[in-house]
Amino acid sequence: MIGDPKYPLLSKDGDMIIGALFPIRSIETLPSFVFTKKPQPLSCSSVNLRDFRRAQTMIFAIEEINRSESLLPNVSIGYRIYDTCGSRLSSMSATMALMNGHNVAAGDTYICKQSLIHAIIGETESSTTVILSRTTGPFKIPVISHSATCECLSNRKDYPFFFRTIASDYHQSRALAYIVKLLGWSWVGTVNTDNDYGNNGMAIFLNTAQEEGICVEYSVKFYRTEPDKLQKVVETIKKSTAKVIVAFLTSYEMYNLLEHLSIQNITGLQMIGVEAWITAKRLITPNSFHVLGGSLGFAVRKIDIEGFEDYVTKVFWETAFPCLHTEGNSSQYAVNCNIYRDLLVLKNFSDDVPEQRYASNVYNAVYAVAHSLHSLLKCKEGCEKDLLIQPQQVAEALKKVNFTVKMGDSVWFDSTGGVIAQYEVINWQQDSDGSVQFKPVGYYDASLPPDQRFLLNAENIIWVGGQLEKPRSVCSESCPPGTRKATQKGRPVCCYDCIPCAEGEISNERDSNDCKQCPAEYWSNAEKNKCVLKAVEFLSFTEVMGIVLVFFSLFGAGLTTLMAILFYSKKDTPIVKANNSELSFLLLFSLSLCFLCSLTFIGRPTEWSCMLRHTAFGITFVLCISCVLGKTIVVLMAFKATLPGSNVMKWFGPAQQRLSVLAFTLIQVLISFLARTLPDNFNEAKFITFSMLIFCAVWITFIPAYVSSPGKVTVAVEIFTILASSFGLLFCIFSPKCYIMLFKPEQNTKQHMMGKVPSKSY
Repeated sequence: MIGDPKYPLLSKDGDMIIGALFPIRSIETLPSFVFTKKPQPLSCSSVNLRDFRRAQTMIFAIEEINRSESLLPNVSIGYRIYDTCGSRLSSMSATMALMNGHNVAAGDTYICKQSLIHAIIGETESSTTVILSRTTGPFKIPVISHSATCECLSNRKDYPFFFRTIASDYHQSRALAYIVKLLGWSWVGTVNTDNDYGNNGMAIFLNTAQEEGICVEYSVKFYRTEPDKLQKVVETIKKSTAKVIVAFLTSYEMYNLLEHLSIQNITGLQMIGVEAWITAKRLITPNSFHVLGGSLGFAVRKIDIEGFEDYVTKVFWETAFPCLHTEGNSSQYAVNCNIYRDLLVLKNFSDDVPEQRYASNVYNAVYAVAHSLHSLLKCKEGCEKDLLIQPQQVAEALKKVNFTVKMGDSVWFDSTGGVIAQYEVINWQQDSDGSVQFKPVGYYDASLPPDQRFLLNAENIIWVGGQLEKPRSVCSESCPPGTRKATQKGRPVCCYDCIPCAEGEISNERDSNDCKQCPAEYWSNAEKNKCVLKAVEFLSFTEVMGIVLVFFSLFGAGLTTLMAILFYSKKDTPIVKANNSELSFLLLFSLSLCFLCSLTFIGRPTEWSCMLRHTAFGITFVLCISCVLGKTIVVLMAFKATLPGSNVMKWFGPAQQRLSVLAFTLIQVLISFLARTLPDNFNEAKFITFSMLIFCAVWITFIPAYVSSPGKVTVAVEIFTILASSFGLLFCIFSPKCYIMLFKPEQNTKQHMMGKVPSKSY
């Protein structure tokens, strides 16, 4: 043995021995903010009532089993309960003492012998339980924890002899994300204890939060002996915008954090807690409620153990407490009652017993060991007490144990060493007298179907600051219908801008990621949240604008017809022959169609009229331009052919002229400045050029006018453009010829056409 021997705080001999480690007392430390460096422990003197009750529960269960005639008959169970004082070093020392057996004082020397501990119940915290399991693992001693919840302990490869009667943090961590999601918070901060318990639990929460679309503004951690880190954590919380904090802390770290938040008056933060601190009475201080008031969290269910309350006030002190009963010199070592003085003040106190949440886990752990021993000792009618039972055998039997305790719950161990997760949802509330109460406001049961696991009575919840209205915690406000979310560059997905849907698109839900296109016959309403039938707006035959346009369309068509009749009646005159009568008649025919097709733009639109209007106009107008192009080429070739030795006209006969109407529309403008050198007396080239200039001017002006016109005015603009360009072609090309035929017949001669008779230009 090295150092002072470690004695059990409570012990009793028996045929089978169960060891236990509980932090019955805790090491007092000065508040962490007092030190600029690592805080120094003062003494192991503060009684931890919660863990003292757990030690009493263990003894109560053992004495109950020892009295039983059906479970382990004629076999007594003893115990060795060590106080670890909440210290990892003390826990290691107690673990070694359990495995080494009794240290029997003989003067100044100590006799060591190997102890046969069949199982160890403990530890309370996950980190110390990890150390305990790794220490006892090589000796194959089963460890059963009543409150170590770290998911890391579910690894059977690393911890083959670890069991527990409490659910792992896998369920609690996921439930934390679910409750945040359920309450509509998408922007949270997180803080956790920097140990196995906190780091593993927070990792599961962060993964689940990501799956549920919850964004984490910051994730920080510290340990109880790291005041500098704690100060940085507080500064991070102070600067953050998240109003909800998920605190995966032990009660020790939560106490230190509470001190700092209170001193700096950081309030208005909705705390979401875990079973380790949400019902810890040590956190109830005169100033704690204005920081932790309204906190929500998960707690292990309270289960009443029949007869336990009477036991802790009467029987325990008479039968199990070592200071109040001695049988001569039968004790293996002297008992100094002074070391129990702080516990004696609890003799007549039992108000806290109904509030104990982990006592049933200790009770179940004892019974699990007892049932395992019962099966190993082949206790059917009587137990075979001579059988030597090894700890490894107990561990194998624990894997198969399944029993019902008197509280009515069936207890078993699953493949990961855990049990079904069942939690109460606790809310920190204040009574009228100012006392803090842990009020149940719901539950979470992982054994139920997914849609039935959560029950939360939101109307019974008091929120942070004693408010009745739930606080909001979002990075960006919810996007209303008619908008879509656009993530802000470089920020989490919960931080976004709300962009209005484009014309013809809608979003009819809040926080839509995309806008949906309306069907063909529909359009988005002003709010962009609903598709409505498109309003049919058209230019009517009965309105003034429609009547005017119809008049000019019919006037143009009639005028074109009259010109065609005039040209036909004068088809044998030089002016008609000189202008290529076939192309002239074709041009007049196409112009009349242009005037008439504008009528298809007026009146209620139908499927056929919508298809016909642009198609008909496009074809007839191209025909017009092609005719003009053909006439231009004829004029050009006719004059070029008069040059000596030119035979160009044989390449542009009637067949070629017709073909050109279809093939060369696009080069009309270019052909018209080539024609600028023709004789001035022959006015056709000049008239064609003017018509094209009018045509270009009209259609270039049409584009901005059409785009900027609202509703049915666009139809009027389109009709006006068609009529203007058609009248331009009609008047520029045909009106001078009609004038000569009607009013100057003396100029309708071949000599005048060839420029041999001086005259004015037309």
